[in-house]
Amino acid sequence: MASGVGVNDECVSKFGDLKLKHTLRYLTFKLNDALTEIVVCDEAAQDANYDQFLATLPANDCRYAVFDLEYDSEDGGKRNKIVFYVWAPDTAKIKSKMLYASSKDAFRKKLVGISTEIQATDASEVDYNEVLEKVKSH
Repeated sequence: MASGVGVNDECVSKFGDLKLKHTLRYLTFKLNDALTEIVVCDEAAQDANYDQFLATLPANDCRYAVFDLEYDSEDGGKRNKIVFYVWAPDTAKIKSKMLYASSKDAFRKKLVGISTEIQATDASEVDYNEVLEKVKSH
């Protein structure tokens, strides 16, 4: 990784559970306390909702996240898209924002199958309807 931050193997295996087994609705990831590795922070079963996911995003720190977004398509069918989030609120520390930004590309490459990426600094950018519009446009 450009930042020297590694990725814990559990991140990739849990992502596989979300993507292939459909046993999880979302995952959040954070840097460990030593700032040397990305680790799983939160996970939720398939019955979790978007508001529960939003509640896991801290007001003053960064996170990565993936969400298995299910929605109705225009033809009436159900669709699922995996959305990758980079949560970096304006109130987060500069060092944290820089580490998350410089580690993002290498981390995302390990999570094969992502449909859409959302980079957000406040709640309006992760609003369900905003995200849904972006997902449908891809």
